[in-house]
Amino acid sequence: MIIKNACIHDAVNREAYEGDILVQGGKISRIGYNLSCEGEEVVDVKGLNVFPGFVECHGHIGLDGWGIGYEGQDYNEYGDINSPQLRAIDALNPRDYALTEAREAGVTTLNIGPGSANVLGGTFAAFKPYGLRIDNMIIKQPTAMKCAFGENPKRCYKDKANSSRMTTAARLREMLFKAKEYACKKELNKDNPEKQPAFDMKLEALIPVIKGELPLKAHAHQANDIFTAIRIAKEFNLKLTLEHVTEGHLIADELAKENYMLAVGPTLGHATKFELKDKSWTTPGVLSNAGCHVSIITDSPVIPQKYLPICAGLAVKAGMDPFDALKAVTINPARHTGVSDRVGSLEVGKDADIFVCDGDPFEINCVSKYVFINGVNVLN
Repeated sequence: MIIKNACIHDAVNREAYEGDILVQGGKISRIGYNLSCEGEEVVDVKGLNVFPGFVECHGHIGLDGWGIGYEGQDYNEYGDINSPQLRAIDALNPRDYALTEAREAGVTTLNIGPGSANVLGGTFAAFKPYGLRIDNMIIKQPTAMKCAFGENPKRCYKDKANSSRMTTAARLREMLFKAKEYACKKELNKDNPEKQPAFDMKLEALIPVIKGELPLKAHAHQANDIFTAIRIAKEFNLKLTLEHVTEGHLIADELAKENYMLAVGPTLGHATKFELKDKSWTTPGVLSNAGCHVSIITDSPVIPQKYLPICAGLAVKAGMDPFDALKAVTINPARHTGVSDRVGSLEVGKDADIFVCDGDPFEINCVSKYVFINGVNVLN
């Protein structure tokens, strides 16, 4: 297939340019002008805009989606405050209608996992919202280990001995210390099965975190929670991404010095609890201008997944540079998720996840014309 006469916004170059995109075997084979290839289908998109498929690096649809309600949610475990052994892939529902809405709006990669009820909630998985069997839709799993600070673990486990921020931090540290000791004993006694520690599924799940192979994905709204997440990551020499970062604009210079990847949002909607009182659409732009690595998130279904590009538009309206906003819903969340080798920009060798639209996707009057996932048009 050749996409001809496109106005290409590749998330690499600041300025859009006219060109063609050759897709072969589900990958972008060439980008140029006046391309031809015998036998290839030609899709003429003259007058239309072409973008990389949008990327969500933090959400919960497929675990809590369209028409689910409280009784059907699968994104929080309320029986165990530390549940690192849980895996999103075991509950993701490809038939969630919210996934259809997502891809129709050009969102072609999702990083979905447990919520924030638990101190340790389990692992996220990245997949494409098209298919019948989640195993065939996965790009990468696990992508991160979810942990949470702030009000949610306190609220959900206040009657189970977790009623303060200090307790939440202590519970996380305790699990990390145990995992570190467990991993050390396994390594020291790898040639002596009789001295191996008793199998512990929770600690097994944390070994990649302790080894720095899997990042902690830290839910943190308030500035003090953000700094606690950073403090613990440094204590254990862990990889870390910061999620929500609601008060990030108040500490932008500090976050720029720390250089962690930031997933900002969900910003559309009411400040429903104390730790959201400083929520602002200026946050992504302030952080980006300070030199931070910023992704914009919906935390779907908190904001419907289909409105991810609209969230970028609202950030632009509040002062964010438009190209930074484009990167914040394409290549930046792909890097945040660890899948930028495959998605997030229009480059030769990457998956042919391509959004073609009439108008500006950051505006509500934009019309989807084609949505390609792995080179297949999935727009119904």
